[in-house]
Amino acid sequence: MSSFIVEGGHSLNGEICPKGAKNEALEVICATLLTSEKVTISNLPKISDVRNLINLLSEMGVKVRYISPSECEFQADDIDLGYIYSDSYRKKVSSLRGSVMILGPLVSRFGNAVLPKPGGDMIGRRRLDTHFVGLQNLGAEFDYTADRLMYSIKAPEGGLRGCYMLLDEASVTGTANIVMASVLAKGRTVIYNAACEPYIQQLCRMLVRMGAKIEGIGSNLLTIEGVERLGGTSHRLLPDMIEVGSFIGMAAMTGSNLLLKNVGINDLGIMPEIFRRMGVSIQVQGDDIRIDQKEIYEIESFIDGSIMTIADAPWPGLSPDLISIMLVLATQARGSVLIHQKMFESRLFFVDKLLDMGANVILCDPHRAVVIGSGKFHSLRATDMVSPDIRAGIAMLIAAMGARGTSRIQNINQIDRGYENIDLRLNRLGAKIIRIDD
Repeated sequence: MSSFIVEGGHSLNGEICPKGAKNEALEVICATLLTSEKVTISNLPKISDVRNLINLLSEMGVKVRYISPSECEFQADDIDLGYIYSDSYRKKVSSLRGSVMILGPLVSRFGNAVLPKPGGDMIGRRRLDTHFVGLQNLGAEFDYTADRLMYSIKAPEGGLRGCYMLLDEASVTGTANIVMASVLAKGRTVIYNAACEPYIQQLCRMLVRMGAKIEGIGSNLLTIEGVERLGGTSHRLLPDMIEVGSFIGMAAMTGSNLLLKNVGINDLGIMPEIFRRMGVSIQVQGDDIRIDQKEIYEIESFIDGSIMTIADAPWPGLSPDLISIMLVLATQARGSVLIHQKMFESRLFFVDKLLDMGANVILCDPHRAVVIGSGKFHSLRATDMVSPDIRAGIAMLIAAMGARGTSRIQNINQIDRGYENIDLRLNRLGAKIIRIDD
């Protein structure tokens, strides 16, 4: 199990540019299955989740050609549908949660798909009902084999048919799956309560360039007229907003002067304002963000004087992927805050490691924690930790960078799933991080 050895107390200085968005990458890579023509995707992050999904598609028969380390050409003109019933397919899909988004393209274009229960982060129950009910609304039939943990999905004779549907939750991956299934379905599909995150917008715009007919992009009401076929296109990923938020948290936690370049400021939603409420010094300079945290940050109170609450919410609210970072950031702030993680039951369970580091945190229940900040830099002490998931892992790294002494973070392959060469990039800015491969 690989580890990071992190010497805390070092400030960062210089410039850093976020890589392409992981979550968008997983969506648009799956969308290449919708056409037999070539699709080129650029600004791909070199991370394990993206690499594993590309490898999965390659084994399914998709022709994959790397134009550069961050640009890849896909052509799904000779898919081996027999592969999706193999043990190799089952093993790969079970370890990659983003693989659930191959369902829509496979069922829509080829008429059937199978899906083992997907893997990914250990952050609590992540149900697939929105995906499955959406595909059922389009006419797909489902079967679940309990002893093999395998879902089988089949389109009706004549293919999927459009309909009106109201999603039970604004699921990002669920919306992506249903949109990809609908673009080749017969007739009109109306999706209400659709997720409208920038990455969903990017997926829809890419599909439109491929020949899809989608109206309402950027809203929670999408109208899709099915087409006979889709063609090829080129697509460039947005900067990863979670990387942007991670770097803001690191800079504030370490009292640093850091310039984040080309962040896609118009696609960050409320995130910059939430960091300001936490007292972080944020200056927007065109499409760049400057963090110059000379003094300890102070958490605002609500207008009536009550304790600030930071909660995740659908776009343009705060992404749930940033909640762990906000919690760590609050541990050394001046003031108190209630952190409310609404979506996942286990995402706050890394709090016990922060307690070991000397943080003052009260875990109210699986979804809420009250953080009473120390009001000074480097108030945490070093400790040994194990990363349970991507976002808790990066939060642990941020805590270790701001702590006194040397910490060890194990299971860093979880961090590598979402952050490209994070240790090398941060060391160039003044961090002291050593990777140990076991």
